[in-house]
Amino acid sequence: MIRVLCKDKLRYRAVVKMNIAVFNAQEWEIPKLKKRLKGHKVSFYNESLTEENAKKAEKAEVVSAFISSKITKKVIARLPKLKMVTTRSTGFDHIDLKECRKRKIAVCNVPAYCDVSVAEHAFALVLAVGRKVVESADKTRMGNFDLHGLRGVELEGKTIGILGTGKIGKHAIKIAKGFGMDVIAYDKFPDKKAAAEMGFVYVGLKKLLQASDVVSVHLPLTEETRHMISIKNIDVIKKGAIIVNTSRGAIIETKALIKGIKSGRILGVGLDVLEEECEMDEEAELLVDHFRQKCNLQTLLEQHILAKMPNVVITPHNAFNTEEAVSRLISSTADNIIAFAKGKPVNVVSRD
Repeated sequence: MIRVLCKDKLRYRAVVKMNIAVFNAQEWEIPKLKKRLKGHKVSFYNESLTEENAKKAEKAEVVSAFISSKITKKVIARLPKLKMVTTRSTGFDHIDLKECRKRKIAVCNVPAYCDVSVAEHAFALVLAVGRKVVESADKTRMGNFDLHGLRGVELEGKTIGILGTGKIGKHAIKIAKGFGMDVIAYDKFPDKKAAAEMGFVYVGLKKLLQASDVVSVHLPLTEETRHMISIKNIDVIKKGAIIVNTSRGAIIETKALIKGIKSGRILGVGLDVLEEECEMDEEAELLVDHFRQKCNLQTLLEQHILAKMPNVVITPHNAFNTEEAVSRLISSTADNIIAFAKGKPVNVVSRD
């Protein structure tokens, strides 16, 4: 049984049983999607969707994929029954939206899934550096309970500078307020309403670096933000500051961090990202096997000078990786498909 529903000039097919092709399917995703999409015909493929393998999905009405699947005009042409593309990511630059609009194919995404996870991880790094958690654990594991060299710093009453006040930055501000910190922020597009409601103040970049006991980066990587903290302004940073980056490595110049640590200006650094790691559109790519193989973070860490320096804590781009975040990624994708099947699509980023 199939019925056709017209809405906002885009034809949505509400069906009892839809034919769905899931590409870039990882083992941990399959049982979750099978359970949520019970009653539909779902096929899973480990590889990315390409022109060469699109024939596998020629009967599919819905295609779901990660960012590594480039859904181009030529790929779409090989999917004659396609009515919906739902990407298991926030970004959708890998999909030809123009061609989808032309063919009346709905495109849906996952608007947000790891905002809380990344903000919480930023503070895990702040505490790991500021309270010398790694050094303390390592000593204790060796049976050494000597407190020498383990004295930390408190966060209450300190000033934190938040670079970027998007969704993740705002979550970080909430957490900082819970610690009793004063919050200042920098953003090219300040949210003055949020500042008034949440109790923080926007300042210029130089003032933020001069006044902050902790600097936490939550900006996207653009040509404007690349090396925002660099060898040119590292000496402006408040002496004894902690710098944390859970966004993109290239926002901070590696040479600047090395200089700041060696000079004693920076108390410590917490990094979930490195300047030299593979650039990616978003963290969801790290869930795909072939991307992890291409971007070998283990080798990078082994060769990275910061990993060998005291007062530096590095995690392997893991800030997004919580049970709740990956569950949101999958549940939102399933919700998109179910809503589409009912003729009431959600999270639509492209329509006719």
